[in-house]
Amino acid sequence: MSALHPIELQAVWLAVQPVDMRAGADRLLAAVVAVFGAAQAHHGYVFANARASRIKLLVHDGFGVWCAARRLHQGGFVWPRQVPADGAPLALTCEQLQALVVGLPWQRLESIKLITRM
Repeated sequence: MSALHPIELQAVWLAVQPVDMRAGADRLLAAVVAVFGAAQAHHGYVFANARASRIKLLVHDGFGVWCAARRLHQGGFVWPRQVPADGAPLALTCEQLQALVVGLPWQRLESIKLITRM
């Protein structure tokens, strides 16, 4: 019997524009292809609704796609409201993704690791 292996993520990208959360894997995949040109194997793409109260993660695992959904019972996810000026896609580290899915301020992870004053 073989061991189960977790899905490998080499990169995670934010799709900054809001998405209708009724969208399934096929519609999200079409959005990835439209924005990024292709869905890369072992890459994840994170989408949010307009209020940033729900997110979906689409992952291409090399064989097919997985779609996971998450919502917070209170508050919302910390989500950028504007596309970067240079139009570059926003990439997340695994640590930032973990913070994002629990509603923490993932953009500030580096600055909150150090306490420089009391």
